[in-house]
Amino acid sequence: MSQANDRAAIADTAGDDPLPSALAGNRIVSLDFIRGIAVMGILAANIVAFGQPFSAYMYPDGFLVPHSDADDWMWVAQFVLIDGKMRGLFTLLFGAGLYLFMEKAWAKGEGRELQARRLFWLLLFGLVHFYLIWRGDILIYYAVFGLVTMIGIRWAAKTQLLVGLLGYAAGIAMVASFTASPYFIAETALGEQPAYAELREQLAADKQTTLEEGQAERQVIVEGSYPDYVRHNITEHGGDPLFGLFLFALESVPLMLIGMALYRFGLFSGRMNPGRQLRWGLAGIAIGSAVTLLIALWVKGIGFSYWSTLAAFMSFSMLPRLPVVLGLAAVLAVIGTRTSGWLMERISAAGRAAFTNYIGTSLVMLLVFHGWAGGLYGELGRRELYLVMLATWALMLLWSKPWLTRFRFGPLEWLWRCLTYWQMFPLRR
Repeated sequence: MSQANDRAAIADTAGDDPLPSALAGNRIVSLDFIRGIAVMGILAANIVAFGQPFSAYMYPDGFLVPHSDADDWMWVAQFVLIDGKMRGLFTLLFGAGLYLFMEKAWAKGEGRELQARRLFWLLLFGLVHFYLIWRGDILIYYAVFGLVTMIGIRWAAKTQLLVGLLGYAAGIAMVASFTASPYFIAETALGEQPAYAELREQLAADKQTTLEEGQAERQVIVEGSYPDYVRHNITEHGGDPLFGLFLFALESVPLMLIGMALYRFGLFSGRMNPGRQLRWGLAGIAIGSAVTLLIALWVKGIGFSYWSTLAAFMSFSMLPRLPVVLGLAAVLAVIGTRTSGWLMERISAAGRAAFTNYIGTSLVMLLVFHGWAGGLYGELGRRELYLVMLATWALMLLWSKPWLTRFRFGPLEWLWRCLTYWQMFPLRR
């Protein structure tokens, strides 16, 4: 395909958009910066589930150590500032990356098959991560949802945005009906009606089973060997990714479509009016965070009951989460295109090596918490876990920039690229 035909093919899919800077040979620096913020933020969200049972991620009484009043307020802060937002931001960027990758593929005469191969390898990375390292993996879902999102890769940008927004709204309605109803049945007067008696008992049993699983997992992680841990993941949680596909699909696929659209509208490359973008971004963060804070204070006010915390995380916070995610993307894009300095460079480098940092973080946590290594699993409260998080952030910022000064890609980024194109690329600069 000729250069003129390449540009025509892209124009057909992107409307009147000018040639993106990625095809002009320039990196979109704001994407690296936002990706760096997101990969650090994902650790902030996940640190509790690394060092305590997964139930403690949402439910303070899931901790194996006492949860103080100060810890309760830290729960509120994390719920408002971090939880769901970093995953949403990363998902938005993944959608933008899907389209950016296809632009480069179209320019070389390649089609969707190359993207499918790339996502296939991502799926394998995710399965290895889930079963061998840490079962909080999101790569499995991104690979599968990325393939689904490719259905709309050639839609007009406005169509992608509209379908994404409508899909997110539909997702809220469907997921909320599934995840909020246990709270009303188990913890409100509604469930006291005779018709709900059996279901109420079942929900109480489910809660107890979940907490007991946390204790059992502690024994495997603290007292067992690494093969015991892998065996536990396969035998006890082998089907978890299938449930996750159902749970996250109606959030992730719409956000990927919205990310594609925002990339094409120029949100990440500085083609939008920066002042207007900053204003609506800050407004989205403020409004969404205010509503989320009300939800958090409600949960705290009723004593962090089990089903209310789950409903808050997986249902009630989904609607105000969207303006926060979009606002963060808008504000960080402006900062990323208009700010410089050593910290900016370090964060952007962490974003360029986000894949390596994501998997690498899980490996570090394996060494910190498992009994055959650091042995701190179940021993640290929320404050101490945040200190581990800060130390790991420092590691990300320390290694990423010197590595990328000497090498063209992060280690896993390079391997993924070689597998995608099925050829060896030079690593050293």
